[in-house]
Amino acid sequence: MNLLIYILVAPLLLIISKLPFWLLYQLSNFLYVFVYHITGYRKKVVQKNLALCGFANSPDEQKQIERNFYRFLCDLFLEAIKVKGMSKKQMLKRFTVTNPELVEGFAKQGKSVFVMTGHYANFEWMLALGYYVSLKPVAIYAPLQNKYFDTYFQKVRSKHNSALISRKKFAEEFAASKREKKLNLVGFAADQSPQYNSKNYYRTFFGHEVPVFTGAERLGKRFDVPIVMAKVKRVKRGYYETTFSLLAENPNKMEDFQITDLFYNALEEQIKEDPTQYFWTHNRFKLMRQKQQ
Repeated sequence: MNLLIYILVAPLLLIISKLPFWLLYQLSNFLYVFVYHITGYRKKVVQKNLALCGFANSPDEQKQIERNFYRFLCDLFLEAIKVKGMSKKQMLKRFTVTNPELVEGFAKQGKSVFVMTGHYANFEWMLALGYYVSLKPVAIYAPLQNKYFDTYFQKVRSKHNSALISRKKFAEEFAASKREKKLNLVGFAADQSPQYNSKNYYRTFFGHEVPVFTGAERLGKRFDVPIVMAKVKRVKRGYYETTFSLLAENPNKMEDFQITDLFYNALEEQIKEDPTQYFWTHNRFKLMRQKQQ
């Protein structure tokens, strides 16, 4: 069954990846009507998240943020597929990095770098970071159940000189690459909601206590790797800009959870700048602690 699904869907992905951008965004406009107005994809989750964060001063303002988010979500979905059909020239034109020298400075010292980022703007195109720095971009991910699509997306990543590593194998593989003196730029999508565990670190996110991942911080201390944050923002439709900021040059000199807190504080500020570009379909508050009365 997995093979059949792949055989049916793969040609469609290839066709979309070959579309010129003007047509891709026309398709996105149509997709928005289907996703938002017809199916209402995860609309209750989005509405709950936006209400909890309190961005809007009125129901009409919240509705506008909601609609603009769904327009962006459809762009993001098609832009992720488009990667396979993008040339290096197109990627460099549409995805720029303002200060690659921050990361490159560590590379010159013979150090790998961990990158913490949120599900904000086009985080998918961060696979092109290797065009700007000498380190090999690697993203930690959860392998797909459909092995055919898993292989497909790994090949898409490799086109732009980046790679995927299963989160279950990361520590082992990174330790091996460190012994071999290979330098990597490792991406952590650090704002996902972890599974329930009494040992999780809880902190506030837009005024609500939620569990947060601390993997980038823990692994940064374990392997003594500098940690930066990558802030991606949309300049205009189809064009993105990334800026690095230093979170920890020497993680082991930082207090526990200090790096994670710095990341979340910066992420909140980024989201406040334009809440329509955050991934609100993710149920970020599902495990939040109830406030004491």
